[in-house]
Amino acid sequence: MKKIEHLGIAVKNLEESNALFERLLGVAPYKKEKVVSERVVTSFFKNGPNKIELLASTDPNGPIAKFLKKKGEGIHHVAFEVEDIFAEIDRLKKEGFTILNEKPKKGADNKLVAFVHPKTANGVLVELCQEIRA
Repeated sequence: MKKIEHLGIAVKNLEESNALFERLLGVAPYKKEKVVSERVVTSFFKNGPNKIELLASTDPNGPIAKFLKKKGEGIHHVAFEVEDIFAEIDRLKKEGFTILNEKPKKGADNKLVAFVHPKTANGVLVELCQEIRA
């Protein structure tokens, strides 16, 4: 794993949360994107080398909606940038981690993504991110 790529934060209302984080970070979101496969709409903020992804559910039965019902707003996942997502999935499986989607899928911000089950990572949902190359 190369670095923390971003922190994902589950929010109830994206527009209200965008305004809050804009005041907090002193910058506007640089991107808003709907990710149909995950049933979310996201906003990304960049502050120096750090990125924050806000996630709001587009489906009352989607994973973010379920997370919000169970835990409320807050940190949803930690995403790590990887060089080769397929090799990283294989490595983590050999280390005993449970991978939620063994085949990477297209995520937000031009990334291939896969997730490590929180039950095998001290309660933290870990996202693996690899830039989609042309």
